[in-house]
Amino acid sequence: MSEDKFRSEMSYLAALSIAKNLREKGLLSEEEYAVIDTNLRAEFSPSLGTLLSENDLI
Repeated sequence: MSEDKFRSEMSYLAALSIAKNLREKGLLSEEEYAVIDTNLRAEFSPSLGTLLSENDLI
């Protein structure tokens, strides 16, 4: 894995972790979380991170 791809994976996972934390605290709804996850996947194009995602790709 290239360094750029690794950074992209880590950025995706870090941002997703923040979103999960906000969802767990009730500050984001499930729908808002799903939109954020979709947007993060579009932005960072993670290959490993999508395996950890809770949302389907479709």
